[in-house]
Amino acid sequence: SLWGGSIINLGTKKHREKYFDKIDNLDYPGCFAMTELHHGSNVQALQTTATFDSVTDEFIIDTPNDGAIKWWIGNSALHGKFATVFARLILPLQGKGGEPADMGIHAFIVPIRDLETHAVLPGIEINDCGHKIGLNGVDNGALRFRSVRIPRDNLLNRFGDVARDGKYTSSLPTINKRFAATLGELVGGRVSLAYSSVGILKVAVTIAVRYALLRQQFGPPKQPEISVLDYQSHQHKLMPMLASAYALHFARRYLVDKYSEMKKTNDEDISADVHVLSSGLKSYITSYTAKSISICRESCGGHGYAAVNRFGGLRNDHDIFQTFEGDNTVLLQQVAGDLLKQYQQKFKGGTLSVTWNYLRDSMSTYLSQPNPVTARWEGEDHLRDPKFQLDA
Repeated sequence: SLWGGSIINLGTKKHREKYFDKIDNLDYPGCFAMTELHHGSNVQALQTTATFDSVTDEFIIDTPNDGAIKWWIGNSALHGKFATVFARLILPLQGKGGEPADMGIHAFIVPIRDLETHAVLPGIEINDCGHKIGLNGVDNGALRFRSVRIPRDNLLNRFGDVARDGKYTSSLPTINKRFAATLGELVGGRVSLAYSSVGILKVAVTIAVRYALLRQQFGPPKQPEISVLDYQSHQHKLMPMLASAYALHFARRYLVDKYSEMKKTNDEDISADVHVLSSGLKSYITSYTAKSISICRESCGGHGYAAVNRFGGLRNDHDIFQTFEGDNTVLLQQVAGDLLKQYQQKFKGGTLSVTWNYLRDSMSTYLSQPNPVTARWEGEDHLRDPKFQLDA
């Protein structure tokens, strides 16, 4: 989905016609080469370069230093035949005073192995990133490029293009706008991670709840022992997670529906909403699941520590969900930044997204009622009122 998705979302018709069917039937396995040894979250600071050579009508892909080695690239160590390489597009002699012009980060299709023999191509060095905490079935690798030449057509040119004479054109006026559009197209990865993380939460909670029903400890003298799920302390551990698994299931379904709508309509407002929603839900859900797996393991006592009961595998394989496709802390800061921007627009009479309207409504409810904890917390009507439960 990342390698193929980059062709669909960042390329144009010529790329889709040439590559899509063979990616789809696995003739062209590939990888997504964005992250570098020195740069993960700060994609705008990537150092790999793609310099245009107007004499040969080619781009020259270079790794200028060790920190620019592409790192953690899934499917590169063993199986990938192509890579979508994110690099700085350099146009010689087109900057101020005849200096090279840096046009910012663009994506390029770079063949990395021979299609017939599978041998690594000249100028490319590939290494395995080694044993990991989890996901060791994924062949994460490191890629170094030494003056690797690719045709000009291999630039994924949806948001910016270079003509035969080296002239750069784009429908978007600034480097920042082009960068935002490029990254905006990669939101599908966050959607799928949020979706997968809920699935892992369901597995962990199911194992823990079933075990808690069957496991018996303590009880009245000369009576059968009591199921541990009948203890309030155990319910406090597991029931909120069970409820959250349902809530997050519907949240992810809503996110996928909004994402599909965005893909069909290309509506700017929906795109903006999906970007924030996917960042927020990816961060929240994966952090919640990571904590929950540990609580589920603990709630199964010593037996939870046995590998056969899966918590170790789930925890190790899921752990990286909090980092890849956007570090969770950075993503939440993006969400906060967007909410502040919407808050500012409110005073300028701008349109408001669904997210803001929801926050405004819930805050007005919250501010208009007496503190439910001190004022009316024991009234049955109040506690059973769905509006109160939603606010809580």
